[in-house]
Amino acid sequence: MTAKVLIIGGYGNFGQRISEVLATDEAIQIIVGGRNESKAKAFVKTLKAVHTPLTCKIDIQNNLVETLKAQAPDIVIHTSGPYQEQGYEVALACIEAGAHYIDLADARDFVANIHTLDNAAKAKGVFVCSGASSVPGLTSAILEHYKPHFKEIHDIDYAIATAQMTNRGLATTSAVLSYAGKPFKTLRNGSLKNVYGWLDLRKTNFWGLGPRLLGNCDIPDLALFPLYYPTLKNIRFQAGLEIPFLHRLLWIFSWMVSYKLSPSLKHFAKPMLTISYMFDRLGTHDSGFYMTMTGIDANGAPKTERFDIHAMDGDGLYIPTMPALILAKKLARDLTKYSGAKPCVGLVTLDEYTQNLSAHNIKWQPTLS
Repeated sequence: MTAKVLIIGGYGNFGQRISEVLATDEAIQIIVGGRNESKAKAFVKTLKAVHTPLTCKIDIQNNLVETLKAQAPDIVIHTSGPYQEQGYEVALACIEAGAHYIDLADARDFVANIHTLDNAAKAKGVFVCSGASSVPGLTSAILEHYKPHFKEIHDIDYAIATAQMTNRGLATTSAVLSYAGKPFKTLRNGSLKNVYGWLDLRKTNFWGLGPRLLGNCDIPDLALFPLYYPTLKNIRFQAGLEIPFLHRLLWIFSWMVSYKLSPSLKHFAKPMLTISYMFDRLGTHDSGFYMTMTGIDANGAPKTERFDIHAMDGDGLYIPTMPALILAKKLARDLTKYSGAKPCVGLVTLDEYTQNLSAHNIKWQPTLS
């Protein structure tokens, strides 16, 4: 039996990559949804699909339940951010319609509190998963893979280096700027302490990329990992822009917000995005990621592990889509009996992740078995 998978925002930055991959799956018929159905129809004509792709007009703020009931999808993948400004309307509509729900959210509270829908999802026998993206999908996969190497993991230090030439939109920019200069909690010496968005400027080397400037970013991991990995004492996650001038500019504006000399930077998302485009000729399509884990081994000796990813030619955009793709394929084949609502922590293995990344111009080290 062919499963119908509706991708909300299916012709957007992440949605189109999910649509392209799932369209080639013989167990799946995709429905590309969005507010502009003409764009969806134009996009599906470019796909190499096993089953004829369908399209629909869908607005997550209007007539959502009715649209879902009319389309009758088995699985819904929600890619339309920013999630920082959303509630759980889409997930609740999916539960009511009896469809599994997966999103690519990276908003801290949105992902961390998805468990509040657990009873409703179980009552309908559906699976609701939030954060099926780089964080916490990939990051927890790395921790789960390396956890047996340690007796205790005490510290994790990880970061993403973005590509200047990566296709980026207003929603993503707004999400990134929403916490610039704002305080949020992270684990420091075993206690939750405030740090500030895009501050704590530092330079770090990335495999295949060289040095990049980094600043603090607020992600679901900061709330979830102290609960899932109770031996942790320190969590530091940062991200960096490829062009040093743009990163320093963001740092200055974030500093101004932190001292209440400027309103939230999300109000300036459009002009800042325009400024960013002006520097594209100085950038590349390459991005990177690393995670360093430190702790003690079975004998109580200090131990460190590191995992790196280097994505080239713009293929870094496939990395955030992988957990959603892997889970959708499993659900379509009824290979998992998941029900209820939970964040995407430990639901995808690192081997599954890298096997799916191997189709793209993406390298990682160390090599996994």
